[in-house]
Amino acid sequence: MTSFHWAIAGIWGLLILASVIVFVISKRSEKDVSELVQRTQSWWVMIGIFTVAFLVSPVISIIVFGLISFLALKEYFSMIPTRRADRRVLLWAYLSIPIQYFWVYDSYYGMFAVFIPVYMFLFLPFASLISQQTDGFLKSVGTLNWGLMLCVFSISHAAFLITLPPVTDGGAGGPGLLLFLVFLTQFNDVAQYTWGKMFGRHKIIPGVSPNKTWEGFLGGVGTTFVLAVFTAPLVTPFSLGHAAAIGLIIPVTGFVGDVTVSALKRDLGVKDTGSLIPGHGGILDRIDSLTFTAPIFFHFTRFFFY
Repeated sequence: MTSFHWAIAGIWGLLILASVIVFVISKRSEKDVSELVQRTQSWWVMIGIFTVAFLVSPVISIIVFGLISFLALKEYFSMIPTRRADRRVLLWAYLSIPIQYFWVYDSYYGMFAVFIPVYMFLFLPFASLISQQTDGFLKSVGTLNWGLMLCVFSISHAAFLITLPPVTDGGAGGPGLLLFLVFLTQFNDVAQYTWGKMFGRHKIIPGVSPNKTWEGFLGGVGTTFVLAVFTAPLVTPFSLGHAAAIGLIIPVTGFVGDVTVSALKRDLGVKDTGSLIPGHGGILDRIDSLTFTAPIFFHFTRFFFY
């Protein structure tokens, strides 16, 4: 087995251990832990899907991320107020997803980097003004473009990692980098949630996310930092310094992504972006941290190694 396969096996081992712990807690605790049980069951499904995508084909992995972007954008559009005149504009936004992911598949970084933030940014306002309805035009254009950047452009950076070749210093190439990013991002979410539940006392940003605490944030950062340093040699070409840097960058940017989507939900008056994943809410609830960590991690990696 390669180091990449050992890393995947390790993730499954952690999931099995977590499932056993949750089972014991559910049997002994007098508190309602149904949400924790649902979250664990959902993790089995999500990790199963990602494992198949990783091991079968890079193309399948890219398609999976394209589907994630579609579902996230669909949830986003279902939450925000839209005008009747924007229906055709929404169609153009959806059609940009396969085009963006084609640039990923083709490893065409030039078009990948400018298609949504430049061409779609300029095209969507034009498509919107064709209806000749100017009421709410600025708000509509702003929210549509922001959703496209968040749900499609940001997430497509994770998919683009798959196309990166191995470097001379070692590592598992693109799949290893993607595994490292997704694992640390999601682990950080779990770590911050767990530390916050156990020791959380001091609110960090109560006006946006009342459940976030300094204890949870710092505990998650510390735990993710240690995990990044120890796992980076398995699947990445990172030196100790690179691993340490990214071990701090991922939990901090992941936290910012989490609270940014929380601010969006609070503004719209909704608890979750959807109900597709039991115990987690919607797709956008699950990838909120990844919307920030993916582009930062991608460009960090590209700057130092490609």
